[in-house]
Parts: sequence; structure tokens; C-alpha cells
Amino acid sequence: MRTSVRIAIAVAVLVLLGGLAALGWWYQTRQQRLAGQATSTLAVDVTSAADRGPGTLREALFIVAAANGKADVRLKVPSIAPETPLPPLVNPQGVRIIGKEGGGTQIDAHALGGAPVLDVAGANTSIEGLQLRNCQGSAILLRAAQFHLRGSTVEACDVGVDVAENASDVLLERNTFTGDRIGLRFAASTRNSAVVGNTFSNSRDAGLWAVRAEPEARGSAITVRENHFSGDRSGVVAANVAVLVERNEFATESESGIHLLGAGAVVRGNHISGGPGMGIIVDTARESVVENNELDHLGAYGIMVRGSASVLLRANRVHNCGYGLAFVLGDPHRPSTAADNTIIAPQFNGIDVIGDSPILRNNQVLQPRAYALHVSDFEQPDGKKVLAHPTLEDNNFHSAAPAVAAGEIHDTARQR
Repeated sequence: MRTSVRIAIAVAVLVLLGGLAALGWWYQTRQQRLAGQATSTLAVDVTSAADRGPGTLREALFIVAAANGKADVRLKVPSIAPETPLPPLVNPQGVRIIGKEGGGTQIDAHALGGAPVLDVAGANTSIEGLQLRNCQGSAILLRAAQFHLRGSTVEACDVGVDVAENASDVLLERNTFTGDRIGLRFAASTRNSAVVGNTFSNSRDAGLWAVRAEPEARGSAITVRENHFSGDRSGVVAANVAVLVERNEFATESESGIHLLGAGAVVRGNHISGGPGMGIIVDTARESVVENNELDHLGAYGIMVRGSASVLLRANRVHNCGYGLAFVLGDPHRPSTAADNTIIAPQFNGIDVIGDSPILRNNQVLQPRAYALHVSDFEQPDGKKVLAHPTLEDNNFHSAAPAVAAGEIHDTARQR
């Protein structure tokens, strides 16, 4: 091969290699630029209170839905009254909605019918400083993971926050729910979820409602901690949803502070005070634990266990209530247990046992106005009786009246 041909080939190869290197550099630079764009946060300001058009909340939600990365929606107006349903939040990279500085932003939902105000369908959503009012449906419908609601108010809505079964990693902290039918509703046990430091008041059904028809296998408990409930029909209603309810304050609830049904509940370290109803109702439940709670100045029972099995009441303190504890029509094969509870100055009986067979161990009933312990059979509508067979071990029943209702305790019960 001639020397000139070899030189030409070599030059061509070098040009080709140079072209490939340049193409590789361009591609890498472009990918880095796109990656940088994807990780940067897009900021969209809401400057108009109108229903649609430039600067509106609706336009902002469309913009962040199409963003390549995280996005902030910053509300600069004090109030918004949308006339038609808003688009859902779908950006999986994360959306943060922030109310107006110095008082937040009010969203009046009276014109939306049953549609949610904010439909959270994308993961990594954070909302703070909003005031959501007058919702015929839900203020926030949550159907995604990693949601945070902070420093917001939900008022006069059917449901404040409605958490769907597929949600997870939910944190609601320092919010106010007032005058809703239900403040916060969970459709199932929700993994890594906590309700902390919120205020619930004047809920028509319940401040927190966690109810499903059947027990579930996963059983990841929702933590309900350090909240304040007042003036609700019931503070917390939980049925077949795993919950840990601890260190909350309940005041003047009309029916109950806490109402448990089904399986999966632990209620610990709460204070329930005032109101015409009961403190804690454990109803057709099993294997629930109620311990170290203080209940006072309730019109009815401090704690009632009804139709339940293997429930443990331990180290609770009940004082100045209508009655102390009650056990009604439980499972005789899986009896419930009350141990180390203290009941002081009930208006009537300290402990009622009606057609049930609980184990009562190391309890104290001090200064009851009627019986320290009252045991009676239950007569069914067909005339058959369900006998009461409590087992008594080392209790301390100090009473001016007889400690046990005369003639109504059976030989199988024993008092050491």
C-alpha cells in the first residue's frame, strides 16, 4: 500500500475517534445538565385568587404536574375560593404547598360539591399553612406515600384528611381540625404513619376514625400521640385497624374518649376527663391493651369492656366518675383481665360484672357510694341466663356499703 494511502487512512481514523470523543462529551454534559434540572426545585407563585388563569392555584398545579423535578407552590394571596374541582397533585418528585406568610391562606370549598379540595395522588407531598373550610367532601384526599401536613387548619368539612388504603409514611403534626364530621379518617393500618400534636374539636362523629370491616394481616400500627381532643362525639374510633393511642388529652367528649372494636389497639398513658359519656369503650374487641390511663369526672363508666375477649386493663386510675369499670357478656373461654387498677370515689359501683367471667387481680376500689364490686347474671330476651363467674385475686375493696353485691357472686369467684 502506498504511503499516501496509509496516511489518509490514519487521518480518517483519528478524525473518527475525535468525533466519537466529542459526541461522548456532549452526551455526558447533556445528561449532567438534565440531571441538574431534575434535582433543582421549581418555584411557582400563586398571585391571583381567581378560579383559573395566570397566577392562580389551578395554573400552578398544572405547572408542577409537568415539572421534571421537585416543585414549590407558594401562595401569596390570603384567600381562594375555587369554583370547580382542582387538578390532582401527581408530581412523584415532590410538591410542597406553602400558605401565605403571616397567617396562611384560606381556601373556601363551598362551591366544590363533594370533590376534595386537594387530591394528593403523587408521592412526596408536603402542605403547610393552609386553612381549608366548608368542604362538602374531603379537604384532602390522600392516596400516595410520603405525605406531610403541618400547621394547617381544617374546619367545617365532611372529612378533614381522608387517608386511602394504599397510603403510607404519613405525618400530620400541629394541625387544627374543628367542626368537621370526621377530622381524620384512615381506611386501613398505614405503615410508618403518625398523628402528633394536633387539636381536634367539636367533631360530629369522631376526631379520628380508623375503621375497616374485617381485620387485616399487615397490622402496622398508626401512632396517635400527644394530641388534644375536646367536645367531639368520640375522640378516637378504631375498628380492625392497628393503632397506638398514647399520651393524648381528651376533654368533654359526649359519647366516649376512645371507642375500640375488633383487633389491634393499644391505649396507653392518656388522660380522659369530663363529659356525660364513657372514657374508654372496648366493644367486641380482642387482645387489646388499655393501660396506665387516667380517667376522671365522667358521667358514666371510666372503662367498659363489652362482648370482648382477652382484653387487658392494667394500672389505670379512675376517679370521680359515675362508675369505675364494667365487664359485660365477654367470652368465658378467653376471659379479659383487670389488674392493678385503682378506682376512687365512684358515684355508684366501682366494678360491675354482668354475665361475664373476667379475672380481677390486685385492683383497689376506694370510697364507692354503692358497691365496690357488683356481680349479676344477664337474662336474655328468651329467658335464658348468662351466668357471671369472675375470678378474684388479692383485690382491695374498701367500702362503707358491702364490698360485693349480696347473693349475686358465684362460688367459682374467690377473693383472697
